[in-house]
Amino acid sequence: MAQILVVDDSSTVRNEVGDFLTKNGMTVTLAVDGRDGLAKLKSDPSIKLVVCDVNMPNMDGLTMAEKARSELNNQGVNIIMLTTENSPAMKERGKAAGIKGWIVKPFKGDAVLATFKKLVGA
Repeated sequence: MAQILVVDDSSTVRNEVGDFLTKNGMTVTLAVDGRDGLAKLKSDPSIKLVVCDVNMPNMDGLTMAEKARSELNNQGVNIIMLTTENSPAMKERGKAAGIKGWIVKPFKGDAVLATFKKLVGA
């Protein structure tokens, strides 16, 4: 059972974030896009945190977050966006979808590790 779901269409970013979190004691599941991420959220209720890109094929990260809240009625999972997007409109849409945080790439794991651990209750 995973604590953290990492959703990014870039295998480089997905693996970098996943490897960092695993090395720091987290249990991680990876997803290749929002559709895959939503399916994994549906199948694993132990996920406490989603770290998600915005721009992805098949389903973008904000749509995935919105569907997680509406279709899954999953208000408990914490969602953090990890993206190159930094527009106020995107952030507002994220806030409306219950996004807990917005991190602009590149990923700096040491800067967010304590926050991630807190969000998963570790």
